[in-house]
Amino acid sequence: MSTPAHPPASQEVPQQLLLVFAPLHKRAMGLAIGGVTGLLVFAATVFTLFQPVDRRVPLWLLNNYFFGYEISWTGAFIGLLWGALVGFVFGWFFAFCRNFIVATWLFIVRTREELTASRDFLDHI
Repeated sequence: MSTPAHPPASQEVPQQLLLVFAPLHKRAMGLAIGGVTGLLVFAATVFTLFQPVDRRVPLWLLNNYFFGYEISWTGAFIGLLWGALVGFVFGWFFAFCRNFIVATWLFIVRTREELTASRDFLDHI
């Protein structure tokens, strides 16, 4: 009679562990990151507007990436929209990649454990 290599696993999974491996909601992550990014670009532009011209942060470089952006009140709102769009795409893509990696890892771990559990299948026939 051989002893099993692994003790039998409990079928009960702790609630905290379920929350760790739960997939992220892609749209919610995109909206959260997009909102924060848009507000940061807006706030940085408004802050720069109140600085003396010789002490301004080089935010004008953003016009290379955000079409229509400039350091003005109109540019602040354009930056808000562009920042929200870029942040949404980044947040959505981050959640997608994290969900894919976690799902792949769980699949590999589950498959290895099932193969380990059924390794001695022919010994019991």
